[in-house]
Amino acid sequence: MYPVYPYAGLERRCEDIPVTFPPQHQAVQPGLEYEMNPRPIFDYQGYRGSGKLEGKVAIITGGDSGIGRAVAVAFAKEGATVAIIYLCEEVDAAETQHYIEQLGGCCLSIKGDLRDPQFSCRAVDQVIKAFNRIDVLVNNAGVQFPQNSILDISEEQLENTFRTNIFAYFYMTKAVLPYMRPGSAIINTASITAYQGAPLLIDYSSTKGAIVSFTRSLSLSLVKQGIRVNAVAPGPIWTPLIVSSYSAEYIKTFGLETPMKRAGQPFELAPTYVYLSSNDSRFVSGQVLHVNGGVITGT
Repeated sequence: MYPVYPYAGLERRCEDIPVTFPPQHQAVQPGLEYEMNPRPIFDYQGYRGSGKLEGKVAIITGGDSGIGRAVAVAFAKEGATVAIIYLCEEVDAAETQHYIEQLGGCCLSIKGDLRDPQFSCRAVDQVIKAFNRIDVLVNNAGVQFPQNSILDISEEQLENTFRTNIFAYFYMTKAVLPYMRPGSAIINTASITAYQGAPLLIDYSSTKGAIVSFTRSLSLSLVKQGIRVNAVAPGPIWTPLIVSSYSAEYIKTFGLETPMKRAGQPFELAPTYVYLSSNDSRFVSGQVLHVNGGVITGT
């Protein structure tokens, strides 16, 4: 039995969102949300679903925590049945599933390694057996390992970053496509680093650039099938990936470089994924939506 998230602070107003964070670091990626201080805000009481995803089934990779958790909760509020895929974060996954069930939604948790192409097929089979359809795929799971120089990026790190951040997107897409129908949607999580670069994240930024090109090319490939493909490019967002990537000292100023002078919270991205999954965006494909605190990327 895993501990249950206390759900404190969901009624916080936007002006109560933290601007700075106490120093902290987690030694292992992808990081654990339940150990963060403060906990990321993945939902807030002002969000009211209106049935935009009623009857749809969505798969969200990395759906146990961070951006993925916020998206899973928003989807559930909009009437979707969700399946979250996670690597090893048992407590976070259990909390997410419990929270969605408390909302009256349905959530299937699937544990496994997305770097393995066979796992993607097994995960999709589980979803089909449970719900008999797949309407939305959110490719979201990722890792990053900051290094001061390209000379410090080992072959092992390079391969791990690419296998997690872009190979897995290919694997999941190939696994779900046979079950998608006209009106289905694929949403990929890119990053502001694909447009601005990041001196400490050369391999990570490269994968995010690949995700942008993957999104655009796949959208053109699938348009005749009536399947839309888009991406979201977050700026700095308070998630477990941050505290498991950077030093405790770095955390103290995380997000302050944005025009809004703070990092974003996961709940602030979730409506973008809802929009791209719903019929509201029926004339939108091959696009990247930027949610980054006011940074102008020029694309």
